[in-house]
Amino acid sequence: MTDKQDILLRLGATIAARKGAGTADSYVAGLFAKGEDAILRKVLEEAAEVLLASKEGDKLHVVREAADLWFHTLVLLAWHGVGPEDVLAELQRREGVSGVAEKASRK
Repeated sequence: MTDKQDILLRLGATIAARKGAGTADSYVAGLFAKGEDAILRKVLEEAAEVLLASKEGDKLHVVREAADLWFHTLVLLAWHGVGPEDVLAELQRREGVSGVAEKASRK
């Protein structure tokens, strides 16, 4: 993996390590301490901000908001004890499979 791809794995590991950290020193630890609902609210908030940035048409704003969304999604994954490697494995499993066929396989 390239350094840019590797960042998801490194960030996922850092986020998972913050689960038990002190809340005064870590934003992520503070989110974990507030519980799943607080994490879900952040994911929803960031998703809405991506949509709004898209409507504005400012590419840099879209990228920055998407980074926030990905970050908070990584926090949510860690809450559930999974990480980016699990999502990457699922994407790899789906690679080359039509979206129609993949969705039908879930029924």
